[in-house]
Amino acid sequence: MGCCYSSENEDLDQDPEERKLLLDPSSPPTKALNGAEPNYHSLPSARTDEQALLSSILAKPASNIIDVSAADSQGMEQHEYMDLARQYKCSHTYKHTHKTRFYFSLTCH
Repeated sequence: MGCCYSSENEDLDQDPEERKLLLDPSSPPTKALNGAEPNYHSLPSARTDEQALLSSILAKPASNIIDVSAADSQGMEQHEYMDLARQYKCSHTYKHTHKTRFYFSLTCH
């Protein structure tokens, strides 16, 4: 394992090659990966590139979301609610008991 602390002596114990950068930031690469000459003025910074990638990732699901909070909701009036409640109660009662047929026929029309 290793240790989790840092000390000034740590730099002396390490190989100087471990701290060497793989690419020199002051010198641009000679060729792009696809073999074309790179255009350094059009290359976005790493931060801009990450932001663009994040935006494209978030745009896909966002286009599939339906915002129901913005929909014009029509609330039920009290008599509509009472009618639906009565219908539910009547159908529920009718299915589960045969003793309430008379009550069902009087109240559920």
